[in-house]
Amino acid sequence: MGSADSKLNFRKAVIQLTTKTQPVEATDDAFWDQFWADTATSVQDVFALVPAAEIRAVREESPSNLATLCYKAVEKLVQGAESGCHSEKEKQIVLNCSRLLTRVLPCIFEDPDWRGFFWSTVPGAGRGGGEDDDENARPLAESLLLAIADLLFCPDFTVQSHRRSTVDSAEDIHSLDSCEYIWEAGVGFAHSPQPSYIHDMNRMELLKLLLTCFSEAMYLPPAADCGNTNPWVQFFCSTENRHALPLFTSLLNTVCAYDPVGYGIPYNHLLFSDYREPLVEEAAQVLIVTLDHDSTTSASPTVDGTTTGTAMDDADPPGPENLFVNYLSRIHREEDFQFILKGIARLLSNPLLQTYLPNSTKKIQFHQELLVLFWKLCDFNKKFLFFVLKSSDVLDILVPILYFLNDARADQSRVGLMHIGVFILLLLSGERNFGVRLNKPYSVRVPMDIPVFTGTHADLLIVVFHKIITSGHQRLQPLFDCLLTIVVNVSPYLKSLSMVAANKLLHLLEAFSTTWFLFSAAQNHHLVFFLLEVFNNIIQYQFDGNSNLVYAIIRKRSVFHQLANLPTDPPAIHKALQRRRRAPEPLSRTGSQEGASMEGSRPAVPAEPGTLKTSLVATPGIDKLTEKSQVSEDGTLRSLEPAPQQSSAEGSPATEEPSQAWREQRRPSSASASGQWSPTSEWVLSWKSKLPLQTIMRLLQVLVPQVEKICIDKGLTDESEILRFLQHGTLVGLLPVPHPILIRKYQANSGTAMWFRTYMWGVIYLRNMDPPVWYDTDVKLFEIQRV
Repeated sequence: MGSADSKLNFRKAVIQLTTKTQPVEATDDAFWDQFWADTATSVQDVFALVPAAEIRAVREESPSNLATLCYKAVEKLVQGAESGCHSEKEKQIVLNCSRLLTRVLPCIFEDPDWRGFFWSTVPGAGRGGGEDDDENARPLAESLLLAIADLLFCPDFTVQSHRRSTVDSAEDIHSLDSCEYIWEAGVGFAHSPQPSYIHDMNRMELLKLLLTCFSEAMYLPPAADCGNTNPWVQFFCSTENRHALPLFTSLLNTVCAYDPVGYGIPYNHLLFSDYREPLVEEAAQVLIVTLDHDSTTSASPTVDGTTTGTAMDDADPPGPENLFVNYLSRIHREEDFQFILKGIARLLSNPLLQTYLPNSTKKIQFHQELLVLFWKLCDFNKKFLFFVLKSSDVLDILVPILYFLNDARADQSRVGLMHIGVFILLLLSGERNFGVRLNKPYSVRVPMDIPVFTGTHADLLIVVFHKIITSGHQRLQPLFDCLLTIVVNVSPYLKSLSMVAANKLLHLLEAFSTTWFLFSAAQNHHLVFFLLEVFNNIIQYQFDGNSNLVYAIIRKRSVFHQLANLPTDPPAIHKALQRRRRAPEPLSRTGSQEGASMEGSRPAVPAEPGTLKTSLVATPGIDKLTEKSQVSEDGTLRSLEPAPQQSSAEGSPATEEPSQAWREQRRPSSASASGQWSPTSEWVLSWKSKLPLQTIMRLLQVLVPQVEKICIDKGLTDESEILRFLQHGTLVGLLPVPHPILIRKYQANSGTAMWFRTYMWGVIYLRNMDPPVWYDTDVKLFEIQRV
């Protein structure tokens, strides 16, 4: 039958379904088979030929027919899984049913009354077959999920058959050990199967259906506790699914082994269409959804140092019920970590390669899913995190993240990408090794819209952060605390900042310490505290080698004197706020020598008008996001978190931290307009007295006269002579006793768990537009907005 005929017949069946007012019996195979038996329709056809409005009409007018359609489609998938899909006809039926269910499920999920439908057993269905009753008592959702799992390891359909003989002795799907059929070599599997276009396409269709099953989460509003587990994910990742381990491994290996370069030959992708990429994307999306697990609610698996002969550690305690999270947390072999890290770094760097040889490689689009996957790996598997930081390989993750942050900074549709990039850097910055790694010289020249500099990866990080703060989208303001916390965390380990980076840090201090900025919101002074802490750490712990920063501090010494003499009387406060009404934005480029941007770079651009974006829930304030620890003499960390029963009275300068209320308060206009908050003399005094200026003031007191003397004696205007003097100077014995190093480590909490859930599903929603699986359905987890 021609494809036009088959589309016509399928459309006729759909019209019949929408116009029937009476229930159609489940036994009426002649009617139901029209939907899957004789048709060869692509998933795009199914979406075009079954409008959402018609599915909703059947849902409202003849619900029993919609229920029967779902039940019969699931039954066909179960039969296909039972039989092993040997004939072409059976394979076609399975694909047609899976496309139809992908179309119908979102319209079922959007109606709360239908939510329990898949979790109920169908009365009297299929009882005549004489099978055991308990098999029949499975809820429809469970039958569907188990059938999908079986079909994903179906020889000659989704995996290669190991038998070379005729169909008669075909592999029995029930005795088949799916661990021998893992899709790709990598973690726990050494054999790389022959690539097959057909198998990849069939896997992709089934994974799309699986993702659609999991997407019920999109139809529930964001909950404060994030405790509600997704029943579809919970069942699929439980011991009920005998393919959980091979499927987890197949998904992970398929993503990490993918090389979009075209197998090493530049421009190869222009000659051959890359059918692997859609599968890799689908695999990445399914993987991150199965790993959506609030680690704060369950004991995360702690693993001792023993290693076993298997790819997964024998965890003790057993760890979370979700087997995908469990397996991920127990990967422990060095070669497996290397495979995962190399794979993710290769894929994250792919868009950067584009800038060297434009179009030489296929540009991948799923970097947001990869960042979520990398986050989950670091969050659930501490051994992986330590492995990442053990060598300078971590820089292969850092540079792409900084590239994305810089590129997306002006685009409000990519605020989510900015957040996850910063969260990952915050997580890494809690480990000493990260700061140490940043001292490696930065020589890769990825064209980025930032000033040219010669220096280390630390300089790159500071220059990009400065760019985000001074020329990013205004919605990034909540991230300023995070950005500066990262710089504070790494500062004790930075051996030598370039002049460009040193000037950027002082420009930020200048911008944040203007009186109107300090007085216009309750939390703004925290940014000054963070920057002072950075300077103190470097002066106390890395003075030798940081003559550029010391010189920049001396040049901008007036900023520190102004802070020390900050006015606190009501008229001065009032006057400062008046100035705000006339002043430009605080963080204009003025006062920061911008310098030419790198050659070949494109400026960061705002989103095109009309770009779709999804809303995000607010992220917790930095005090909720991190836990303070003190670095002891031997390098170990000691938590400084106060016991919960203490009242949150004003702490010492070190514990001066932003509170939750800061979200609204950061925007100068809103606070005063609504009359919630206005600065008082007492308030300014309360924190001014805690500004940690002693170290810097002492440094200025000792060095400024000496530098001035050199200038007078030698009639100097040349900086190099002064820098040489500062390089050989020492402040030993002249500075206050070094303060203990404070690290603010990321801590998991339900607020970020909910943020990740909304961000992840928002990305998946927007990235699945062909066919538009969820578009135009009533999702509740986020709002869809146009820029």
